Amino acid sequence: ISCCEKAIEINPNYAGAYSNLGAVFNELGDHKKAISCCEKAIEINPNYAGAYSNLGAVFNELGDHKKAISCCEKAIEINPNYADAYYNLGVVFNELGDHKKAISCCEKAIQIQPNYAEAHNNLGVTLQEQGKLDEAVRSYARALQVKPDYDIALAQKLHQQAHMCDWHAIAEFEQVQKTLGIMGEAVSTFSLLSREDSPVRQRLRSENWARQNYKNVQTPLPAKPVQKPTKLRIGYFSADFHDHPTLRLMSGVLAAHDSSRFEIYAYSYGATRHGEIREQLAKQVDKFSDILGVTNLDVVTQARAHGLDIAVDLKGYTQNTRSELFAYRLAPIQINYLGYPSTMGADFIDYIVADATVIPEEQREHYSESIIYLPHSYQPNDNTRKIADSTITRADFSLPEDVFVFCCFNNNYKLSPREFDIWMRLLQKVDGSVLWLLRSNRWAEDNLYKEAEARGVDASRIVFAEMTPHVEHLARLRLADLFVDTFNCNAHTMASEALWAGIPVVTKPGEQFAARVAASLLNAIGLHELIADTEEAYEALILELAINKGKMALVKQKLADNRLTQPLFSTELYTKHLESAYQQVYQRFFDGKPTDTIYVSDEGAY
Repeated sequence: ISCCEKAIEINPNYAGAYSNLGAVFNELGDHKKAISCCEKAIEINPNYAGAYSNLGAVFNELGDHKKAISCCEKAIEINPNYADAYYNLGVVFNELGDHKKAISCCEKAIQIQPNYAEAHNNLGVTLQEQGKLDEAVRSYARALQVKPDYDIALAQKLHQQAHMCDWHAIAEFEQVQKTLGIMGEAVSTFSLLSREDSPVRQRLRSENWARQNYKNVQTPLPAKPVQKPTKLRIGYFSADFHDHPTLRLMSGVLAAHDSSRFEIYAYSYGATRHGEIREQLAKQVDKFSDILGVTNLDVVTQARAHGLDIAVDLKGYTQNTRSELFAYRLAPIQINYLGYPSTMGADFIDYIVADATVIPEEQREHYSESIIYLPHSYQPNDNTRKIADSTITRADFSLPEDVFVFCCFNNNYKLSPREFDIWMRLLQKVDGSVLWLLRSNRWAEDNLYKEAEARGVDASRIVFAEMTPHVEHLARLRLADLFVDTFNCNAHTMASEALWAGIPVVTKPGEQFAARVAASLLNAIGLHELIADTEEAYEALILELAINKGKMALVKQKLADNRLTQPLFSTELYTKHLESAYQQVYQRFFDGKPTDTIYVSDEGAY
């Protein structure tokens, strides 16, 4: 900054210095000064392509995609060979979901400047959005060839290789796991969540991410009200207000909220996908706002005009997040809930919703947020969700009729050799048994077949299930005998869906939140005996259930008995607990007290 300011002092009409200063202020998160500097550069030199490109990047940071596109296109009009402008334009189109245009822009930037690492990386991001995982990995690899210390590209490459079950990449991660995203460049924390089980490093990565991506943007909130409101205004923010696991879990809670004590606002910034569950949401809440394409500052203005008391981030650092909205302060109390099973490491997030299983007392120090401890599971569930009545058979899904079916419908990126070694040994020990997995992509399918063969198991013993509508998915789950869990990142929604469908789940909890979710669900439904302490105990328990029909029958009967009597699927009780948490955190704020750990009693009322 001082160098640019000195240059301007020497030459007040030095457009380049103003443009560079604008880029620096944008990096620092001071968007107002960034815009002022870029506009001054353009005022001095109306044909300055670099200033238009930098201004476009600022508007994109602010979520003003229309102005961002206009500025980048103006830069290209002035200089058709300006690689930076094509790159910035590609970033905007990718955020808008216009992948065809994003790819075209990235390829043009690379054509002009073949060693443009950031353009190769953004091309990879766009290709993975299209499901072209192999091409995405190659783009990330090219970015790393140009810029070997490009940690963002490395984290993305490793995550896509995990999606492909390319386990050769595990050794590459192990070489950098103690520093990647912790020292130096911040990386997507979610991309590494399944790679290891370390709440310590998860917090360090999240803090680094928040520090580097959300700078100097908070603006003062309105004064605290003199009187406590009769109704608390709760705002839920998400990109997933459509047929998505988050909304399927939340739907019952949204319907059960006490309208005499709460006003509920939903803000949707994901691509508009019409459907029954989204239309139902719009009717369940007091106000539904589609904020896709609305600038960050305008969203903040809107949320404050609504007078939100509590803003809830249902995305955290997951795909399509707009957590930067929370960095501005949407409400006096802001909560990390449900979508991101880890700490956000951000000073603008006050609380995280948890339970004593997912965050044991001894792990509290690894979470930057104050913790809201619900008395049972942190995870909401909708006890009105439907299961298709259609008569289906195993033959409909290429499953043998009279054998034991192990099932794991977790996303392929959660799988690792640790679980797979155990599963293959179980297939060898249980005659004729098969492993039923979710077909996420063709590379994972091919690689898992090869991994099975390498362990002496015929590939035909692995059966893949296609994606299917939710009610049909729940029905087909009933064709399995037992759901076997993954370690570093458990089944979350998938585990509760299996239990709802009547299929027992065996898990082995780890250290981090994401590695303890299935145990939380099993505790809340009274099936503690399905939680194994070690990998050896996990394998032994699964084997016993597979070969001991009497024990399996008892477990399934207990699950059937507990399904509607234990807390896990008591939507009304859960909602009372969550509302009690909201009231307690607001009371602390109203009393002028700092955030603190909140323990919600089992009675639920506050």
